[in-house]
Amino acid sequence: MLELKRIHHIAIICSNYEQSKRFYVEILGLTVVQEIYRAERQSYKLDLAVAGQYQIELFSFPNPAARPSRPEAAGLRHLAFAVEDIEASISHLSRWGVATEDIRVDEHTGRRFTFFADPDGLPLELYEQR
Repeated sequence: MLELKRIHHIAIICSNYEQSKRFYVEILGLTVVQEIYRAERQSYKLDLAVAGQYQIELFSFPNPAARPSRPEAAGLRHLAFAVEDIEASISHLSRWGVATEDIRVDEHTGRRFTFFADPDGLPLELYEQR
């Protein structure tokens, strides 16, 4: 049997590297683990940590293809981040000009969550876990 231990990383391709780097590092507060420029690909690779654990790779490529559709399309639906205080998290995003949807309640767990988007429209979620 295949014994998967955990998710190692999530890769995101952005259309504007500097804008997305600012969003993920300054606004969301992820920590830069390493940044590499790959000249042969004209591409940056930025390794980011969430809460001290390396989890996200941010890539830039010249002229990346657009995301085909909204989260209900087949494939990756969204990326969710656990937070302790959803109102404080929404306030933080609002101060940076990032709009969030109304808070919803998960009908199965009773936990609150909301959605927002990164600079390329990738759907992101805040999921409250106190």
